[in-house]
Amino acid sequence: MGSNEVASNEVDRKFRFLTAYKDGRVEIHYSTQKTPPSNDPNTGVQSKDVTISTEPPVSARIYLPKIIDPTQKVPVLYYIHGGGFCFESAFSPLFHSHLMALVAEANVIAVSLEYGLWPERPLPGSYVDAWAGLQWIASHVKGNGPEPWLNDHADFSRFFYGRG
Repeated sequence: MGSNEVASNEVDRKFRFLTAYKDGRVEIHYSTQKTPPSNDPNTGVQSKDVTISTEPPVSARIYLPKIIDPTQKVPVLYYIHGGGFCFESAFSPLFHSHLMALVAEANVIAVSLEYGLWPERPLPGSYVDAWAGLQWIASHVKGNGPEPWLNDHADFSRFFYGRG
């Protein structure tokens, strides 16, 4: 829109979580809360955030189950949160709680991707971010990637993908 143009309030399409206007603007009616990483004293699951890429910004929250035998490797779960690529977060209380419980029960390391959201990051941007996350995980297969939790504890012969 040029500096002399006035935004039109004429609705093109209205959805549950967003409104698209005829002038091309999009208004999202959903706010995502974010919770910090944490350590669960009851299950022993730890979590922390890592940067995968700075341009575009891509990060992840990694969940490590309680390690009883440091010589035993555990499976890896690559998790892509739900939200239709336009809302929610890997850092939301909903997904954080879900993955803390899942990691404790399944005894896996989970890498939960925080990808760019539409409309700031138009499609196929989210897919590009997911590919960057997968490549980042793969950089640990030989035990010399940037993340010690994956280097030390991941069994990449047991790799799984999940989507919320």
